[in-house]
Amino acid sequence: MASIRFSGVISDSTLTNKPSINYQRFHESVEKAFNVKNVKAVALIINSPGGAPAQCSLIGDQIRALSEDKDVPVYAFVEDIAASGGYWLACAADEIYVQESSIVGSIGVIYSGFGFQNLIKKYGVERRIHTAGENKSFMDPFQSEDKDDVARLKDMQNDIHDSFKGWVRARRKEKLMVEEKDIFEAQVFSGQKAVSNGLVDGIGRYESVMKDKFGENIKLKDATPEKKWSPLSLLKSSGVPDMLGSFYERYLWSRFGI
Repeated sequence: MASIRFSGVISDSTLTNKPSINYQRFHESVEKAFNVKNVKAVALIINSPGGAPAQCSLIGDQIRALSEDKDVPVYAFVEDIAASGGYWLACAADEIYVQESSIVGSIGVIYSGFGFQNLIKKYGVERRIHTAGENKSFMDPFQSEDKDDVARLKDMQNDIHDSFKGWVRARRKEKLMVEEKDIFEAQVFSGQKAVSNGLVDGIGRYESVMKDKFGENIKLKDATPEKKWSPLSLLKSSGVPDMLGSFYERYLWSRFGI
């Protein structure tokens, strides 16, 4: 029996030096989990408010491909939260278990930003920008919001949302117990409500569920990648990009009161 812990924001890590969930960091661990000798199942332990959808898709597709190729079932166990991309990852499992107080769902796509055009005007800052390609300054925060930019953004969000919904439909199939409009508009649910509407399969802890399914004598092997810290990474973490990454991470968690 192998387990992988997915804890934190899903990101390609370019904004912060903190370890995050992404394909580059986890793909070897996923391979390792499925290659454990005589492995009976792989458990995904998830505590994530979401993040980059492409990273979710890459990791989820890898898990499904290995599960089917090696005929090894996958179980997901949600701790505090599996929202947005966190739930995307959970759906890579054949069965999903939560705590009654877990937060689950948020099947949607969000973009957030700031508009600084009045701020720089107030302080007499002149914005100079030159592009080749009329859409290169798309959603520039130092210019007034453009309705055509917003329309293009909505098109991209709708495409990603459709992919997310398609993934949930494919993975949960007949398990969904409510109308799609009641779960596919970024609603979030407590663990017990998520059981009732079919987003997850039951209430249960990782160790107890796995022992119930595979016996008291199973050996639990953790395949989670190590967090690699170094003095150099600590020096790098004092810069503006890391501050922005930390702000983004805090924002994602705080959206769900965590």
